[in-house]
Amino acid sequence: MHTFGYPKSVWREAMNEARAALIERARVRGMMTYSELAEAISAIDFSAHDVRLFSLLGQLSEEEYRAGRGMISALVVHKQGDMEPGTGFFDLAQELGLDTSDRLSCWIGQVHKVHDYWCNKT
Repeated sequence: MHTFGYPKSVWREAMNEARAALIERARVRGMMTYSELAEAISAIDFSAHDVRLFSLLGQLSEEEYRAGRGMISALVVHKQGDMEPGTGFFDLAQELGLDTSDRLSCWIGQVHKVHDYWCNKT
């Protein structure tokens, strides 16, 4: 786990904050922009276009996917333009063995998986 020089405890706290914000959004079948996610994390000061944020999100998403809850980063999208996740999402999806030949289908499938899992949890 790359922590960009932060103590592992601080990095983990930032991941926990990101996870909690994304789960809250998933429970209402919502989405979140990168800037909203950055604002939800107080353990580390991130900007919306921060490579450290992208790395943290990738690590979190891989953990969630391996736990059977889907790629939680599917809920994080660009604020303007395509309103989709960044290329890092699709790169990670491919690394995890998902079919990314139809990027839209891959992304939407993960959004539904995350939403369905968290909407059914109390």
